[in-house]
Amino acid sequence: MNTRSTIAVFAMMTLSFAFSGNVAAQSMKEKTVMVGGAAMYPSKNIIENAVNSKDHKTLVAAVKAAGLVETLQGAGPFTVLAPTDAAFAKLPKGTVENLVKPENKEMLTKILTYHVLAGKYNAKEIWAAVKAGNGMSRMKTVQGEELTFWTKGKNLYVKDAKGNSAKVTIADVNQSNGVIHVIDTVLMP
Repeated sequence: MNTRSTIAVFAMMTLSFAFSGNVAAQSMKEKTVMVGGAAMYPSKNIIENAVNSKDHKTLVAAVKAAGLVETLQGAGPFTVLAPTDAAFAKLPKGTVENLVKPENKEMLTKILTYHVLAGKYNAKEIWAAVKAGNGMSRMKTVQGEELTFWTKGKNLYVKDAKGNSAKVTIADVNQSNGVIHVIDTVLMP
C-alpha cells in the first residue's frame, strides 16, 4: 500500500471512530427506555416518541383523530397513561373504529384526556401519594374526572370511574414535556 492510500485509510478510520464516538456519547447523555421496540428519548416530546412505538399505533391514531397532537407537543408538563394496542383490542369489537369517526370526536377527546394528568408525576411520586393516602390516591385528569391509583406488591395500578383497573407495565418514560406510563387497559370516564 502506498503512502497516500495508507493516509486515506487512516483518515477514514479516524472519521469513522469519531462519528461512532459522537453517536455513543449522545446515547450516553440520554437515559432512554424501550417502548414498543423503540428507544424513547427524554429530549423528545410525547408525540415525537409515541409515533415510534409499535405498541401504540392505535393511541397515536386516536390522538390524531381527536386533534390532540399539537396539545401533546406543547410545553406541558403532562403525565400520560398510554394504553397499548393490546389494551385497545380488549374493548368491544368496533369501539375504536367508531370512536375515531369525526362525529365522535368529542367522546374520543373525553376518553383520551381522561388518560392525562396536568403536571409530571413519576412512579415514585405516585407511590408516595398512594402511601400517604392509606393505600390509594385520587388524581384529577385533564378531562376533569378523577382516577384512583393503588398498589399491589411491586405493581402500580390505576382505576377508572367505571371500576376498571389498568396495570402500569412500563413506568417513567421521561419526555421533554412530561412522562408516560404505559398501561394495559383503556380507562373510561
